[in-house]
Amino acid sequence: MTESGTGRSQRLVPAQASTLFVLLGLAALALGAALLSIGVGAIPISPLRVIAVLTGGADDPGLARDALVIQGIRLPRTLLGLLVGAALAVSGALMQGLFRNPLADPALVGVSAGAGLAAACVIVLGDAALAAFAVAGPLPFWVLPIGAFLGSLGAILGLYLIATRSGRTSVATMLLAGIALAAFGGAMTGLLVFASDDRQLRDLTFWTLGSLGGASWTKLAAIAPAILPVLVAVPFLGRGLNALVLGEAEAFHLGVPVERLKRAIILLVAVSVGASVAAAGIIGFVGLVVPHMLRLVIGSEHRRLLPACAFLGGTLLVLADVAARLVVRPAELPIGIVTALIGSPVFLWLLLGRSRSFDA
Repeated sequence: MTESGTGRSQRLVPAQASTLFVLLGLAALALGAALLSIGVGAIPISPLRVIAVLTGGADDPGLARDALVIQGIRLPRTLLGLLVGAALAVSGALMQGLFRNPLADPALVGVSAGAGLAAACVIVLGDAALAAFAVAGPLPFWVLPIGAFLGSLGAILGLYLIATRSGRTSVATMLLAGIALAAFGGAMTGLLVFASDDRQLRDLTFWTLGSLGGASWTKLAAIAPAILPVLVAVPFLGRGLNALVLGEAEAFHLGVPVERLKRAIILLVAVSVGASVAAAGIIGFVGLVVPHMLRLVIGSEHRRLLPACAFLGGTLLVLADVAARLVVRPAELPIGIVTALIGSPVFLWLLLGRSRSFDA
């Protein structure tokens, strides 16, 4: 091996070790947050008892009650928080890499607005639809998440058709059209809020602010097949995103299939954010805050950044859910309020930092 090759390999080994150390630390942090989330509630359960139940100690009569609470309520809620947080954070990193802008967020492309509008239609118009077909009883529980998922896919598909001409997708057009679609979706949702009754208004409020309160094994089984393949696939996009930072022309000359990469990112964001909104409502700022926090620690290399976002995103949302359950106990604060209280100051800090760099 040449001297330059030896030096390069010596530089790579510490970098790989550092990345592994960070990922293991983030995984441990996610595990600690999960244990805390499972133990917090109307019936406090110590971490040791949580571990005893999860490792098969539920046969102990003293743990039987704790096992019912953990396995029936808190474990699916915690796992849902980890999945949704990971999906939102990874989607944010993907969108920021696509737009080459650290202020980009999945909500900017109208995905959340499309899902929220579809959910509002189901909540407000569902009763009228049942009455028209002379069907008694409430809507089936699966109609709302399916409607939200289809709304998000419709929004991202419409955005892609607007921004694509002659087989090429304009990122600038996509960003501007996404802002317009998000505004339109918000306006239409506002009209539905105006037309809703008290019960529908309460449902709409909790949906648009987000919550993990409706977590169940059924809901978890419904979204896991959509989110897990996305989390597995996104690290393989790291090389292309690294090249895309240099510009589309430069990435193309480096051998990156730019248009195919754009389509893949759009599809993955639509699936992951759509499934997340369908399961937990609209939760903002996770996709904005987590990637930027990690860039300050591990840099912008996407092969490191994307897996790290999955761990930290899940951790942040689970901890936000814990705070939402504790702040106004025994009631529960919508989790979107907690993430907004965290994310909005960070967003302002980013804007101020960018404005200073422009002034300089």
